[in-house]
Amino acid sequence: MINFNYESEFKLPNETNFSDWILNVITSESYVLGEINYIFCDDDYLHKINVEFLKHDTLTDIITFDNTVGKTIYSDIFISIERVVDNAKDFKVSFDEELKRVVVHGVLHLCGYKDKSDTDAKLMRQKEDEKINMFHMEH
Repeated sequence: MINFNYESEFKLPNETNFSDWILNVITSESYVLGEINYIFCDDDYLHKINVEFLKHDTLTDIITFDNTVGKTIYSDIFISIERVVDNAKDFKVSFDEELKRVVVHGVLHLCGYKDKSDTDAKLMRQKEDEKINMFHMEH
């Protein structure tokens, strides 16, 4: 089950399309969906979580709490919409593309991908691009 929760004014315009896509991404990596809770929030909300749980006194776009058991994914993923907006401007991409990148970034961490080293970060970016291309809008 994929749940979308909102702690800000932002609302996903197409939850079903996002759910279907996330499930396809998980399946494509040979994992099984248990439960993912996405929490869309603002900078203040995510900063408090970053300080309290990770002891990082910085702003971030996403925090993924990984409770995966074997190949079954369980997670709470917090995303700051303010960071997504700013990052989209900084990277000169649309908000929609940056949102998808952040959403799938969390899922890829749950599937075992890392991004701390240059090599790992490069693979993560390739996987993000590959998975973003799997997103389909219903007409």
